[in-house]
Amino acid sequence: MKSSAVTAALFNLAVLLSISCSTREGGASGGVDPARRGPEEAALAKEVAGMGWIAFGARTPAGDWDLFVMRPHGSDLRNLTNTPEYNEAAPRFSPDGRKLFYRRLAKGKQIDGNRYGMQGEPVISGSDGANPRAIGGEGDYPWATWGPDGTQVACLAPKGISFVDLASGKTVRTMDRKGIFQQLSWSPDGKWLTGVANIGEVWTIVRMDVATGDLKPVHDYQNCTPHWFSDSRRLLFGYRPAGQEDENKGAGWTQLYSAQSDGAEVGLVYGEDGVHIYGNMPSPDGRYVVFTRSVEEDGDPHNAGSPMAIMRLSDAPAVGGESRVLRKRHPEAKDVTLLHLPVGWKPYWAMVDLTAR
Repeated sequence: MKSSAVTAALFNLAVLLSISCSTREGGASGGVDPARRGPEEAALAKEVAGMGWIAFGARTPAGDWDLFVMRPHGSDLRNLTNTPEYNEAAPRFSPDGRKLFYRRLAKGKQIDGNRYGMQGEPVISGSDGANPRAIGGEGDYPWATWGPDGTQVACLAPKGISFVDLASGKTVRTMDRKGIFQQLSWSPDGKWLTGVANIGEVWTIVRMDVATGDLKPVHDYQNCTPHWFSDSRRLLFGYRPAGQEDENKGAGWTQLYSAQSDGAEVGLVYGEDGVHIYGNMPSPDGRYVVFTRSVEEDGDPHNAGSPMAIMRLSDAPAVGGESRVLRKRHPEAKDVTLLHLPVGWKPYWAMVDLTAR
């Protein structure tokens, strides 16, 4: 096992144990001891402390996956679902912060890092996890993404993209998916969809006009997990550049990139030899990003998830650790302060008021 893998595994174990001590039985520490943070990391924690909540999936001591929320600096960790008989995954807050959409699977069914958007049954609850209600059966509402006013979701199926009214459950409109096959996301202003498509090159990030269906490639070849900034003009996504295998002892790692949604101004945000940077989500004000640092290919939802972290986007482009290959490729990249957070999967950051619940 690589030394980076050993380090990540030990960090996973330590943080998972701290999560385990703060789930079903009582209080929550947030999984990271603030007293061990250096002054720069502590300053970053203070900056993001009041910026809403981050929802994510994590494994519990009972062996199932539940949904959790925490403050962005890692405090006030709460188990939202608390269901030993199910695995829950892929939380998404509604635009108004009042509801939560997620997938619910039988406990014995593993979460698939490439199919999670169509696994299990779709559930909507309050943003605090209260009153969960399944709105369909196995595989319904595939890759659902909230519309800008929270009354509709856009879904991605082999037959096309459908826009569904949540109150009635009726499809109000359909569109050709034009090669998009997963990870659909609707822009906050309602004008665009993004997703991963096989057009020209495999795993290409695209932008689709909701009104016309016109499709534009944003970044091609080996990309994933696109997420919108709140201005609906920019995207964050994972990208695995070609050729790393020759330089990195046979390994190719995924880095975090950003671009304008028309494909302009593509650039590195953060990378680190030895881990895949997945699960990205910009902060509500667009100044920070949360992501997972995964040794495993798909973010490791089969086991324990991966260590999460936050960085300032003003520090980009940045490279972490020794990362000889990345530093050679990006001599302009800076060192960066990371705010280390618990182990989790698919973090979703939003301005949600959970203080009174």
